[in-house]
Amino acid sequence: MAGGGVVTAGEIKHYPGRTTFFVIMVCIVAASGGLMFGYDVGISGGVTSMDEFLAKFFPAVLAKKRAEAASESAYCKYDDQKLQAFTSSLYISALVSTFFSSYTTRHYGRKFTMLIAGFAFCFGVIFTAAAQEIIMLIIGRVLLGWGVGFANQAVPLYLSEMAPSKWRGALNILFQLAVTIGILFASLVNYGTEKMARNGWRVSLAIAGLPAIFITLGGLLLPDTPNSLVQRGKHESARQVLRRIRGVDNIEEEFDDILIASNEAASVKHPFRNILKRRNRPQLVISMALQFFQQFTGINAIMFYAPVLFQTLGFGSSASLYSAVIVGAVNVLATCVAIAVVDRFGRRWLLLEACIQMFLAQTAIAIILAAGLKGTEMPEYLGWIAVVLICVYVSSFAWSWGPLGWLIPSEIFPLETRSAGQAITVSTNMVFTFLIAQVFLSMLCAFKWGIFLFFAAWVVVMFLFTYFLIPETKGIPIEEMDLVWTKHWFWKRYVPYPETLAHTSGIPMGDMKVSKLENGSANGHKL
Repeated sequence: MAGGGVVTAGEIKHYPGRTTFFVIMVCIVAASGGLMFGYDVGISGGVTSMDEFLAKFFPAVLAKKRAEAASESAYCKYDDQKLQAFTSSLYISALVSTFFSSYTTRHYGRKFTMLIAGFAFCFGVIFTAAAQEIIMLIIGRVLLGWGVGFANQAVPLYLSEMAPSKWRGALNILFQLAVTIGILFASLVNYGTEKMARNGWRVSLAIAGLPAIFITLGGLLLPDTPNSLVQRGKHESARQVLRRIRGVDNIEEEFDDILIASNEAASVKHPFRNILKRRNRPQLVISMALQFFQQFTGINAIMFYAPVLFQTLGFGSSASLYSAVIVGAVNVLATCVAIAVVDRFGRRWLLLEACIQMFLAQTAIAIILAAGLKGTEMPEYLGWIAVVLICVYVSSFAWSWGPLGWLIPSEIFPLETRSAGQAITVSTNMVFTFLIAQVFLSMLCAFKWGIFLFFAAWVVVMFLFTYFLIPETKGIPIEEMDLVWTKHWFWKRYVPYPETLAHTSGIPMGDMKVSKLENGSANGHKL
């Protein structure tokens, strides 16, 4: 089968244990780190559409908006590099912070990294909400980006390492669910504050402190993951946490596998150099490609600038914010669908189905805009049809490329390169998020309705990449992921069978585990 990498049930190792209430609760609290990211994504578009905010920091944009200087094309009303820099500056900061967060995640743990994220975001909120000059606003955005970078580094790893393999997909997607809830909450806040006579934008930015406080408290109260504790030599603490999250005393088999992986990880002194080796090529390529494709679906172009986009479609200020709320609600509900089905239907099926749905929705939106938006006017019924199609598009992203773009990278890297892999994943995401945030309004002005065809074309590429190169990882223990690569039609040429690894790793054969493969059994270890 194209895509390959199918691992049979007989090959998958099942550890004793059950899905405990405790593990669900700690995953929910940890996933709240996504609220920070989501709230910022949702709040920036609403704030940049508020006249009072524009008057204070971007008067040229307000003048263009009021005078309708761009009346020859509704697509160009908000085309301003400084305004785009307000949104995008956060993501270049998050990009830089990921490499620092990789170090803290590896050496001080996932919990400590989440704590840093919370504090950085709190300080960023103070600067942005109290900003008097644009430089103060940008400093605040940089601090917010620092928090987002640390949270996006630590939280997906935390969730994947805490969750039992059977439900790893659902529990990891709690992070993306928190992101979507943050976006919806921000849209509701913007809808309310837009009606305030003064300082509505300050209230919108200040409320970002609530999710920041939540993840900070989580960083103080949550236990660290067994993998991280073993990696830092805290074996007894790791056993205690593992017993508690699995709900059984018989955790030695899983603990031994974590210990073997940790010993191998300890021998790797330069994880960023190690990750470039041939045997790590599949994980690296897939993780980076997922982040590139996630942004080139066009989702953040809509989420960042939803109110601006709806005003382009002819909606008034309040109606555009209300439409953004509708899109945010669809986003949350569709992410719940992903939680329900990801461990049943698998990752590949969701990615492929969503590509078809996104392509059809984006193509239809382009046709409506080409036919219906004349100058600055568009029939109201066509505007609402466009809103419905945007909801169709957002729903498909929310149960596929949104959550799986974070889930798959967090589960495919071996422990010795996991923190480095996640850092590269997050930094790649931030590079392309920054790019889209910085150029979307200019692209909208230049491409007009063709912007949706541009993103639709990338969706076709995504479909082909998924079909041929992304294997299924559903239900496979995180330390047993070797089986996926050694059985994939393409990636097996990069990742040798375990007996080959035994001769090239320098680890004694007696320390190896035995893995059952379809063509027989072979001595191997997890690399």
